[in-house]
Amino acid sequence: MPDSINALVEDLSDDDRGVWEAAEDRLVALGAQVVESLLPHVGEDGSSRLKWGAESVLQRLGDDALPRLREIRRQGPGHLRRNALKVLVDLGGAAYLDEADQRAVERLVRIKLNDELPVRVPSEAGRWLAFPADRLDDAVAALGLHDVRPATTVMGVTAATRSTDSVEFQDTQAKNRTAYRVFITPAFETWLSDLPIQNWRLLYGNSFIDELDGFTLADKLSERCGEAHFYILDPYNSAENWYVAREGHRVRSFGSYDYPRFRGEPLPFEVEYKEDADEDEAEEYAEGVPYALTAADNLSVEPGRMPASGTQGHGLLATTHPDVPNSRFKGALPI
Repeated sequence: MPDSINALVEDLSDDDRGVWEAAEDRLVALGAQVVESLLPHVGEDGSSRLKWGAESVLQRLGDDALPRLREIRRQGPGHLRRNALKVLVDLGGAAYLDEADQRAVERLVRIKLNDELPVRVPSEAGRWLAFPADRLDDAVAALGLHDVRPATTVMGVTAATRSTDSVEFQDTQAKNRTAYRVFITPAFETWLSDLPIQNWRLLYGNSFIDELDGFTLADKLSERCGEAHFYILDPYNSAENWYVAREGHRVRSFGSYDYPRFRGEPLPFEVEYKEDADEDEAEEYAEGVPYALTAADNLSVEPGRMPASGTQGHGLLATTHPDVPNSRFKGALPI
């Protein structure tokens, strides 16, 4: 049987779709006994037909694979223990790990937090919120966040922008609901010559921001935190937005496809750009600043590589419903 299993595993890399599909089906039919033969290929670097096939079979096995995966975690073989951990989290999130593994992951996060600086947060595309760092508790309350726990920046950014960041579930009244996962960055220092030093935290969560509307969330944050911003970079549509809310109301915004593009009175930094504009820039800044990153750099912080000297504290992962902790979200995260 091991020889036939190994032959089927090799067929997963065949160029013929019919061959690898048949191999997947037969491996699934064989059940948990194939787990050990598939695990080495889950850990391969990059992307390959064999890696995809092995992961597909394990996903299809689902709960049937759990006892063997947990056995490998406890008893080995040693070279498969790491991959078994990844598959367990991919299948069901950290909730599928036993207590020892959960404690080990938490210890690793704490260790990594001690030397993760400098950190980098995405700037090339996406959407994010910003709020004053000293109003963290107010932000958590305003957005109704739960299970707030320490997370490295690479872990948090992946969780909120690339991995599974929403979970469908039924509440206690058997109503279908959705819980979201978000990442709050460490506090980043901003400094402008004519303003006092201030610290800001950024919040990422693609599904959360998309479904609950980032503009509405900025208003809600600003009600509790005094001020909040929302930024969008959308290179696919050649569009960007920036939005400033104070005390629950918009004071200034720009949107590439809004009409009018600018709303509210120009902010002081925009007036400076207009006054300093040369002949070629006069039309560009006639109404204000039409760039999200420029606005972020002048209003809060521009994402990217953040200097260690201006970074305080650590990032936080959180969810939007008390019945759905972080451990319910599927997918292994880098730490």
